[in-house]
Amino acid sequence: MTDQPLNLAVIVGSVREGRFGPVVARWFVDRAERHGRFAVDPVDLAEIPLPLELPAVPPALEPDPSRPAGLARLADRLAAADAVVVVTPDYNRSFPASLKAAIDWHHTQWQAKPIGFVGYSGASGGLLAIEQLRQVFNELQAHTVRDYVSFPRYYALFGPDGTPLDPDGPNAAAQAMLDQLDWWGSVLRDARRDRPRTAR
Repeated sequence: MTDQPLNLAVIVGSVREGRFGPVVARWFVDRAERHGRFAVDPVDLAEIPLPLELPAVPPALEPDPSRPAGLARLADRLAAADAVVVVTPDYNRSFPASLKAAIDWHHTQWQAKPIGFVGYSGASGGLLAIEQLRQVFNELQAHTVRDYVSFPRYYALFGPDGTPLDPDGPNAAAQAMLDQLDWWGSVLRDARRDRPRTAR
């Protein structure tokens, strides 16, 4: 493992009006920056055009399809990432359509990279969405790390300043996940650099 920082994309998956995701994401970005091993790129899907109509040839067969300008920039940011953290709520026992669209518009950008999750919702803390996302990213040859951060009944857990009222548990969970992303991100970054071109 080298001392070179890992590029970490933190994706805010919800685009719903009045969403709480940016609050959770800002807290997590702060934790990631404090960790010291990451150059963090916050990615807010609400700021990116996300067409629901996918290209005729899927990205699995055509890794670089024609994309709208804003979406092309997202592809570049995801390609540059050595690790990804998805911040997601539960919507009807699943994850937001905006997040699925962002995932499906890309393919190689996820491969051989570690993925972590920060969930929030009323009861499950985003765990229903996280478990489904694990299956999706597995299909894309990404590695989802074991540890995660979860905020059940998130609306009672954050103060007016956007930080957890009782930070010890969330901070410890974030630290554990970031340590795993650091290890896997470093190993997989080296592996991607070393693998033969025919394996790409």
